[in-house]
Amino acid sequence: MKNILVVHGPNLNLLGKREPDVYGKVTLESINKELKALAKKSKVGIKIFQTNTEGEIVDIIQKEGDTWADALVINPAAYTHTSVAIREAISAVKIPAVEVHLSNIFKREEFRHKSYISPVAAGGIFGFGKDSYILGFLAAVNISKNKR
Repeated sequence: MKNILVVHGPNLNLLGKREPDVYGKVTLESINKELKALAKKSKVGIKIFQTNTEGEIVDIIQKEGDTWADALVINPAAYTHTSVAIREAISAVKIPAVEVHLSNIFKREEFRHKSYISPVAAGGIFGFGKDSYILGFLAAVNISKNKR
């Protein structure tokens, strides 16, 4: 059985309340519920984490990427544009990563156009709301078939 690690970055716990004009009214709980159902249907294992702390994201990627996960779906949120540490953790574990964002980061403020994660990810899906996660998860399942 393949295993997919899903990591949600800072402030995503506020989905449904935070800037609904940008992120919609979907909650993180509903996204996670859909991902778990999709994992079951796809016959893959899934672990889901959310944290607002950069170091915890690094720890999760290192621990689960080295021992359990065959692929990573990550929405680094604001850390997308600032975190060399998360980038290095993804590179270090050598599992394919899919970067996802609810909004299209390239249609937003200029500072959001630079992703430190994209160069080390297998690919990215941006701007499709909760479907970014669904598409990202399906991509991770597909690319994990060629890993381990």
